[in-house]
Amino acid sequence: MIRALAALLLAAAAVVPAGAEPVALTFDDLPVFGVKRPVAEQAAITKKLLAGLVRHHLPATGFVNEINLEGPDRPARVALLTAWLDAGMDLGNHGYSHLSLTTTPVADYIEDTAKGDAVTKALLAARGRQERWFRYPFLETGPTLAVRRTFEDWLASAHYRVAPVTLENADYEFADPYDAALIAGDRKRARAIRREYIAYSAAAVAWYRSAALALFGRRPALVWLLHASKLNADSIAALARIIRHAKLAPVTLDTAMADPAYRTPEDYAGPDGNEWLERWSLTLHRELPWGSMPKVPGEIEVASARLSDPDDEHGTP
Repeated sequence: MIRALAALLLAAAAVVPAGAEPVALTFDDLPVFGVKRPVAEQAAITKKLLAGLVRHHLPATGFVNEINLEGPDRPARVALLTAWLDAGMDLGNHGYSHLSLTTTPVADYIEDTAKGDAVTKALLAARGRQERWFRYPFLETGPTLAVRRTFEDWLASAHYRVAPVTLENADYEFADPYDAALIAGDRKRARAIRREYIAYSAAAVAWYRSAALALFGRRPALVWLLHASKLNADSIAALARIIRHAKLAPVTLDTAMADPAYRTPEDYAGPDGNEWLERWSLTLHRELPWGSMPKVPGEIEVASARLSDPDDEHGTP
């Protein structure tokens, strides 16, 4: 049944209603983002997230850290990626171990990225498809232009294209407190966090749409960064309502990237993981409306920082 629904999903995603603003959903840190869980729990999260995406006609691309497949239950973890493909979704490379290009020598970063496609590439090839998309961990594209160009030359030689980000809702900041509340059995707190998350997401979507309009004088297609978390699995229906209310048209990443906005030059180099509207604003010498950007609730920021493991680089984009 899910494969039949997936075929309908892809057909629907190929049609963008006149005047609609396209948005492509992307999910980082597959198979599952957040606290370490037994594979059976990861499978339940994956099933719920994918069922919601299919039910609400939301095509998506999942970006994989293949280090998360390692362990004695590796076949079951690989099966989670197969489930994404069975649901009609696409998969991309997010680096094997989610390294920072700001702090990692470029040769080591290339080696890690190449290692990160072994399983995913084979799964796609078995379906006559090619792995084509790379998402920078932390959105960090290199501390210097020389480093960035060295890496992106390698990407091109490996037939990858960078998947940028033009919409994000800080979902990773809400995800850890949400998981912690559920683990503690505090469902009331978990519900409150999810309500705050949905409210913040609606505000973030409105801000990024406004910022993109200010930057280009029109509404370009957007690429939304999310994470494959329990929070998003539990919130996918609400996120779908936000998309509908904003009159956004869910499309594939390929369709969104056909928008001319994604040919705008940008040559940012530095330590920050800036999303692409900010990068383009530097090229175009146009300010974004930072003063109106919504802020993550303070208690969520504090809780997220407290729960983050400084030695674990999987806790941010």
